[in-house]
Amino acid sequence: MKVRPSVLVIENQHVLLMQYFYGGTDVYNLPGGNPDLGETLEQTLIRELQEEMGIEIEIGKMLLSGEVILPQQKNDVLHVVFAGEIIGGIPILNPSETSAKALVWKPITEIQHLEMYPNVGSELQRILFEGNGGQYIGRIRQKWHE
Repeated sequence: MKVRPSVLVIENQHVLLMQYFYGGTDVYNLPGGNPDLGETLEQTLIRELQEEMGIEIEIGKMLLSGEVILPQQKNDVLHVVFAGEIIGGIPILNPSETSAKALVWKPITEIQHLEMYPNVGSELQRILFEGNGGQYIGRIRQKWHE
């Protein structure tokens, strides 16, 4: 199982997302990436957001973790989502570092309706509403991996 950290950045009640186009559908990811050998999850996020968006980020508490099970690919993924805050720069997509088509800010109230990877919009809304984090949510259902 590989681990993929990501970060939830909220400004003015909007969430920073990376927009991709897969299989004829817009898919939105929380910014993040795959750790390099010897990197902590926090170091991964700091590096990835600098490379892909040119921003400095401060990582906060863990909001949730859960798995996307991909038995057909034999490469399950543990997703770990942290809170984060931009402390330097303005997010601008660096196409040489990512296959994302755009950076978008979506209202928090809409994320449960978006096609997201990982599919955690509803869980994030619940956690933000309840004011608690660090929750293990178990298996994350992704319709194209079912």
